[in-house]
Amino acid sequence: MTEIWAHRGARREAPENTLPAFELAVTQGADGVEFDVQLTADGAVVIIHDEAVDRSTNGSGPVVGFTLDKLQRLDASAGVAGYAGVRIPTLADTLELLVPSGLRLNIELKNSEEDYPGLEEQVLAAVAAHGIADRVVLSTFNHYSLKRLQALGATSQLGMLYTDPLYKPWRYAAKLGVGAIHPPARFVLGAGWVRRAHEAGLAVRPWVVNSDRGLARMFHWGVDAVFTDVPAAALTARENHSAGD
Repeated sequence: MTEIWAHRGARREAPENTLPAFELAVTQGADGVEFDVQLTADGAVVIIHDEAVDRSTNGSGPVVGFTLDKLQRLDASAGVAGYAGVRIPTLADTLELLVPSGLRLNIELKNSEEDYPGLEEQVLAAVAAHGIADRVVLSTFNHYSLKRLQALGATSQLGMLYTDPLYKPWRYAAKLGVGAIHPPARFVLGAGWVRRAHEAGLAVRPWVVNSDRGLARMFHWGVDAVFTDVPAAALTARENHSAGD
């Protein structure tokens, strides 16, 4: 059965990549939660998607330009009613909330534009400290970072994110030595395509799938999980799809 992974939490109902969005995803019954990690100026691992704070907070400037203290003074509600004053969480905050849930966790390293030396080491240390390597997927668009994670002895599954069309991406993924491919949903080209990836030993988790039609297609094609902004609606769509089989 295709799993439902909340993309930046339940971000259509609560501010993305915040503890309320993650808590809501857990409450709604998502199978997994995806979130993004970056480093502050003083080396703290924080949860935020963009390399700059402008879109998701009331601040301005690059994430790496803020210390943790200054970053957490920002309002990360992004105008979502009822959440004024919510702050950007740290990785430690997020794991403290999510580890007891038992959900799968996809930690995306946002290190394509800003390399963030030491980010891989800090993430691996946090995962190891909680003993959750088997529940975690580490993904990134930076494929050099995937190789660094391997060199550091990562035991969590590694997910290869990409945005450009790749011909038979399972071949490239095999060379990288990863366990999953995370393509844009439009690059998933049918049940046969998914089957070829599975035959290569790869999990397939497309992003971002929000419409009932798109979800039904992915369920039918047998992808392993979908990243979605609307986990509650996706869960309902999955139930309806299963009932119709």
